[in-house]
Amino acid sequence: MNKPRKAVRRKSSGVTIDEVAAHAGVSPMTVSRVMNGQGKVRDSTRERVLEAVRELNYTPNLAASSLAAAQHTRIALIYTNPSGAYLRELLVGLLRVASRTAVQLVVDYWDDLDADNERKSARALAKRVDGVILPPPLCESRTAVNELVRAGVPVVAIASGHFRDDISCVRIDDFRAGKEIAEHLIAQGHTRIGCIKGRTDLSASARRFEGFLAALDDAGIALDPTLVQQGDYTYRGGLEAASKLLGLRHPPSAIFASNDDMAAAAISVAHRQGLDVPRDLSVVGFDDTSAATTVWPELTTIHQPIASMANAAIDILLRGIRRKDANTRVLSDHVMPHRLIARDSVAPPPRRK
Repeated sequence: MNKPRKAVRRKSSGVTIDEVAAHAGVSPMTVSRVMNGQGKVRDSTRERVLEAVRELNYTPNLAASSLAAAQHTRIALIYTNPSGAYLRELLVGLLRVASRTAVQLVVDYWDDLDADNERKSARALAKRVDGVILPPPLCESRTAVNELVRAGVPVVAIASGHFRDDISCVRIDDFRAGKEIAEHLIAQGHTRIGCIKGRTDLSASARRFEGFLAALDDAGIALDPTLVQQGDYTYRGGLEAASKLLGLRHPPSAIFASNDDMAAAAISVAHRQGLDVPRDLSVVGFDDTSAATTVWPELTTIHQPIASMANAAIDILLRGIRRKDANTRVLSDHVMPHRLIARDSVAPPPRRK
């Protein structure tokens, strides 16, 4: 006769929300608001809370009702043609959260599908998952989003440049971040700044470029169109764009690249041409992925909290899945703070001979 199995309760040694609150000097309710993207919280307070979260390696311990929703819940991450460094950061964040909950993570690769195949793939996926996370560039796919929303599947877009009216978003303020890092170059004395733009089909790319233009305008620097090159967020695209910029008769003294992969490529082109970075050329990137610290010199960049964004995306999805009444669907616009990380790739421009 088989003996009935005893339920085993695993004792958690994780950090509690009260410990995060004490570390940040705020109330547990404030920590909850920051993590859930709900309610008004000052930027300085939000940054303090997120810094405590990072230092303590805190992952929200979902309430019992959330855990009940998480059991046997399948959440899909769909990706296509991403930055490899960005995808690694995102997957690490998602896997860390999934391992601490009962969520099953499904990774689906859509290899540059056309609209009709995107529609078919979204329709098939909606039948076997409970929620979907869309990173760039699929966060901008109207076809995929429409099909998933029509099927009643909660969707969260990560790193979209703006809030949408049909799905939840977890993002940073790309305009403000782009403006801040351009202002950092200007403060060093650079007035001839090249720009390698991101993909044309991503709103975040457009917002970063708009921030770059705003910084130039505030400083009274006229835009030279020859200093703007189109990139595609890949290392190869960065090589091509940087080669054009540094091949100009009057090349820039600094390059603003819309992600770290393209910034790393710009440093490679500079080295190939015998230029010293940052003595002869300053370079900045965006996202603070592993690419930012695997080049020499290490990149000055904008830190986008990708792993924390993944954590917030899963939490938003679980709350949406738990909500039984589809007519009361609540959308979240979770704007997370970014940070400018100053490293060794920026210096004042060289003196003219």
